Amino acid sequence: MKEQLTTKRTSRRSSINGTRNVLNITGKEPGFVYRVVNDTGDRIEQLKEIGYEIVEDTKVQVGDRRVANPTKEGSPVRVSVGQGIQGYVMRIKQEWYDEDKAKKDARVNAIEQGLVREAKEQADYGKLTVGVK
Repeated sequence: MKEQLTTKRTSRRSSINGTRNVLNITGKEPGFVYRVVNDTGDRIEQLKEIGYEIVEDTKVQVGDRRVANPTKEGSPVRVSVGQGIQGYVMRIKQEWYDEDKAKKDARVNAIEQGLVREAKEQADYGKLTVGVK
């Protein structure tokens, strides 16, 4: 009599030869927007000034699970991003992120409208139309 083998999948498998999202953040708290910030220059301090905070939650993980990647309680969540640079997980309240994004979008829209207006004024012949596909 043959024994029947059963396989139980307990967690998500990573592909060996597929692509991986090494900066994927899991264990996020709702109501916040998360990002990995390279520790270069004064980038982290700049983001702290506009409302970001360094994440120290042990439930938050970056990329694939790693066997030898211990994190002490209360220490920043970080990941090596290459060439000796560390990336720290930072977050900002969703409402603040949305406010900042709306301001940035308004600025971009104003610049685009100015470029279109200038192009129409300088056109000697033909027709200029700008649209979104």
